[in-house]
Amino acid sequence: MPAHCPTQSILELSHRPRNGRKTGRGFTLNKFNPESHCITGLLLAGGAGRRVGGRDKGTLIWQGRPLAEHVASRLRPQVNALWVSCNRNAHFYATIGDRLFKDHLPGFEGPLAGIAAAASAINSEFLLVSACDTPALPTDLARRLLGPMSDNALQLAVAFDGEKEQYLAALLRSDCLASLPAYLQRGERSVRGWYATLRRERVDFSDCPQAFANFNQLDQN
Repeated sequence: MPAHCPTQSILELSHRPRNGRKTGRGFTLNKFNPESHCITGLLLAGGAGRRVGGRDKGTLIWQGRPLAEHVASRLRPQVNALWVSCNRNAHFYATIGDRLFKDHLPGFEGPLAGIAAAASAINSEFLLVSACDTPALPTDLARRLLGPMSDNALQLAVAFDGEKEQYLAALLRSDCLASLPAYLQRGERSVRGWYATLRRERVDFSDCPQAFANFNQLDQN
C-alpha cells in the first residue's frame, strides 16, 4: 500500500461482500483487497439539481432510501475511504461519507469543481468518482476500471456503457489532478474537455448499461 494511504473507513454500510462473485461475463472476482491498490472514492453530490426543481438530488428518495445512500453502499466496499462533495445538507452526507468537501468556486460550477475541492487532500494512488444519482452502479466498478491502469502511462479509465462514455463513473490516477485548477481558472467547466487533456482509456461495461441509469431515467418513486 502506498505511504499515507487512507485507512479503511470506520463507517461501514451493510451488505459488504465477503467473498468473490460471478459477473455477467462469468469471471470470478476476488474480495477487494485495499492492500493491492489504494483508492479514494468521491461521491459527487454538489450539483444545483436544476432538473429536479433545484432540490439536492442525493437526498431524493428512491426505493425507500436517499439516492446518495444507494450509491454509497455500492462504492463503500470498493474503496479505502469514501468522501462526498456536497454544497448543502452536510448533516445527511456526514452519515455516509468519511469526509465532506464543499466547492471552492461559488454558484454550483459542476462536477469538476467538486473534484477540485477534494483534490489537494487526496493522498491515495487513485480516485474513483461517481455521481450521486446512479443507484445501480456496478459493484465491480473499481476492479474493472483498474484493469487498464496497469499501464502506468494512463491517467484515466472511464466506463463505456456500449453507447456513450459515463464521465462520472471514472478512475483517475491522483497525480493527474494537478492539472485541474489551471483548467478551471481558464473558465473551463466541461468534464469531457478536461478528460480530453488526459491519457485515457474507456472500459467496456456494455454488459450492464442499466447500471448507469440515473434518477432522470428511473421510475422516480
